[in-house]
Amino acid sequence: MIFRRAALVLSLLIAAGLQSCGVSYGFTSVSIPDNIKTFQVDFFGYEATLVEPGIERTFTLALQNLIVQQTSLDLVTANGDYIYQGEITRYYIAPITATADNLASQNRLTIEVNVRFINTKDDEASFEKRFSFFYDYDANQAMQGATLDTALEVIYGQITQDIVNATLANW
Repeated sequence: MIFRRAALVLSLLIAAGLQSCGVSYGFTSVSIPDNIKTFQVDFFGYEATLVEPGIERTFTLALQNLIVQQTSLDLVTANGDYIYQGEITRYYIAPITATADNLASQNRLTIEVNVRFINTKDDEASFEKRFSFFYDYDANQAMQGATLDTALEVIYGQITQDIVNATLANW
């Protein structure tokens, strides 16, 4: 019991000390300097060869929503302290397992997103990087409707979290 209280007090002191250093820390491991108040996510374009209409809008909204949920930053449409830009560069479906008859039994959807992160307060923290993830599904299912919705939720959930980690979690 005493050990738990001491650990709690120590944790609170460390958190208070870090707050006084001008860096915010949350339970999501997000680290944002005090001079950063806003962010903008420009509409992500679509440059992949295989066309799937509308998924670029879904991605843009997913990234905006995750940053809003995990930070106290305000979403703006222009002049953000942090600016996220980019495009979906790959939307690719390929078989990954086969049956004894040499037919696909499982397919994999892979999506790759190129991100340009602009930190208007610190140019050295800006970068351009590609993020990708995949979703495996039964080859008897078409990549549309509920299957596509589930795939996008899984893929975008991972990619957007990776982007947040790369831009806001200064490990």
